[in-house]
This record gives sequence, structure tokens and C-alpha cells, in this order.
Amino acid sequence: MITRRLASTVSVPPKDKSHRKIVLVGAGFLGSYIAKALIADPRNRVLLVSRHPEKLHSRLSHLGSQILPPHPADITSKDNGSLREAFKDASAVVSMVGVLVGSEKKMDLVQRQGTENVSRLAKDMGVGRVVGISAIGADEGGVTAYWRTKAQGERAILNDHPAATIIRPSIIFGPGDSFFNRFATLAKWLPFLPVFGGGLVRFQPVYAGDIARAVEICCRDDPQVVKQIGGRIIEAGGPDVYTYREIMQLVLRYSGYQGRRLIISLPFWVGKIQGFFLEKLPENLFTVTRDQVEQLRSDNIVSPSPPLNSLSFKDLLKSFPSSLPSSAPPGDPGLTPVEKILPTYLGPQDTQQKGKRTHGRNFDTGLEEVRKMSGKK
Repeated sequence: MITRRLASTVSVPPKDKSHRKIVLVGAGFLGSYIAKALIADPRNRVLLVSRHPEKLHSRLSHLGSQILPPHPADITSKDNGSLREAFKDASAVVSMVGVLVGSEKKMDLVQRQGTENVSRLAKDMGVGRVVGISAIGADEGGVTAYWRTKAQGERAILNDHPAATIIRPSIIFGPGDSFFNRFATLAKWLPFLPVFGGGLVRFQPVYAGDIARAVEICCRDDPQVVKQIGGRIIEAGGPDVYTYREIMQLVLRYSGYQGRRLIISLPFWVGKIQGFFLEKLPENLFTVTRDQVEQLRSDNIVSPSPPLNSLSFKDLLKSFPSSLPSSAPPGDPGLTPVEKILPTYLGPQDTQQKGKRTHGRNFDTGLEEVRKMSGKK
């Protein structure tokens, strides 16, 4: 639990005005949100590192000199010279290393070995703060290679950096995401959206901007802040829990296909057969793997019985106000609901509320409609 005394003082501007270099490794969709959150502190300079960081950099270059020139690097390469150069004089490293689709060998190469490389080099280069982005469900004894290798990556970071912080999100949403956007595109081409096992598994979607706020906090070098968050695991979920079927209903509603597309439940064994064949093909819109189907048997929500070294996501955001002008006031975690953001990027272009913040308007109505469609009160 975060102390009240500290929470009342974190909004004081830092006295140290020297620049801080923060390296985002594996920066993609989430990295763009994190970069924007970090530059709210004028001291921060953000370096994007991945195999091909140029595209993301071009989208962020308008933010000015706080976004440093992109730095290509392969975290799985035995030649770590490029990564070592990226970490030189870094104050913090954020590891977003991960793959959603791939063989167990690929998962091990990227999520275990790649994270180990990042962690070890950060230690060798004397990086003070390390933040690892993992996933809810990470477990070295997990039933899928994704969960096992995520947990192994966590262990590598905490072994090398006892004061590091691990963030485990549920599914992440926001403009540019690969989850809601994918199903909205599938709804455009398919007569139905599939769910497995009745679509009863639960998710707790969390907004990319809220994750970014948490990462910015975890990158701070204030000893009193580090004392509260160092060595902690944070499971990050949004304000509401939905079943898989309810999420598909949201997709149809906001993409303009409600009443025009069905939601059909398929047995898990059918999904496993699909995965057996589709996972052997190049990744595409229809790709599903057997491991992904297996993961749909387990809820993807914040644990009601968190481990001893955990920290509440809500408490973190509540206690450490951000410098972002749109962030919640002190004492309010400001967790962003799905219904506030989905209308801004799903559906036909002429119906999207582009660039508009709804500030929760129509949220209660939208949630009520989804619950009605699923037969819940």
C-alpha cells in the first residue's frame, strides 16, 4: 500500500532539471502512448529501440526534441553492441519485449532470451530504473508458452534489478490497438464473430493511456517513489470487467454492425483444430493459435488475491499525479472506460468521434445496453 504522506508530496516539481534519457525497448502501439506520457516531464528524453523504430519515430517526431533519433537494434542478437550503445547514460529502460503469435521456440527467443539480454545489459550499463511490461496470466508453470516465457522474462528483470517494477496488463485498448481493431475488421468481412466456450471468459480492458501514466510514474528516480514501487508487480485492469461475448457486442455496436452480424459460440476443440492449421500459415487477420484458444479458458482480470509483492494499479495512479494536462486530479485514479474511447476509432470514418473526448458521456447508457444484450441486469 502506498503511504499517504508520500502521496501528498509527489506532485511537487523536481528540483533536478538535468535531462534524463529513457529507453523504450520493443516500442510499438503502447510505446507511442508511453513516449507521450514521459515527455510531460521536460527533463525526459525518449529513445525508441526496436528492429525498425523509424515508422513510430516519424509519428512522434512532431513532439519535438524530447523524442531522440530512432535506434535500430535486435534484442535477440549475440552482437549486443547496438543495444549497449542505446543504454549508454540511460536513466531508465522500459522493456516492452513480446510477441503474441509464434512457436514456443520463438516465444523463448524473444520473451525469455530477449528480455534477459535487455535486463543484463541495463545492469551492465548502470541503468537506475527498469520497468517490464508483461501480461496478466504470466506464470512459469503456465499452460502456454506465452505465459511461461513472460514469467521467465519477469524473473530475469527482478533478479538483475531488485528495485524494478513489472506491469501486467489485461487486454490493452486505444487507437492503434491490435485487439478491438482486429475484431472490427473481422466484422466487416465475416457474417459472424466467433467466441469459444460460450464466450464466458472475463477480461478487464485497460486503456493504453492509463498504462502509459503508470510507466511514467515507475520511471521516476525519486528515491521515495522508488521505495514504494521497487520490486513490485502491478496487475493493470480497467474500471470494468466484461465477458468475451460482451466484448464482441461492444465491437459490433461501435463498429456499426450491431444487428447485422451474429456472435456464434464454438467449442474449444473446434478452435484447437483451427489453430493447428492457421498457426502454420503466415500471420494474417484470421490467425489464431492453439495456445491463444487455450488461454481463453482462463479469466484475464486483476487477481482478487494478489501476491505479497503486488501493488494496486488504481492506488498507483491515485497516489502519483501525472504532469499530463488531461490526467485525473490528485486522489482520482481516472481509469478510462472502454465506452469512452472505442467510439473515437472504431466504425465508419464519418461516425467516429475523432479527436473528441467524451469524458464519460453516454458511458452508463452504453454499458447498460451491453448488459441487456447479454441478458444481465
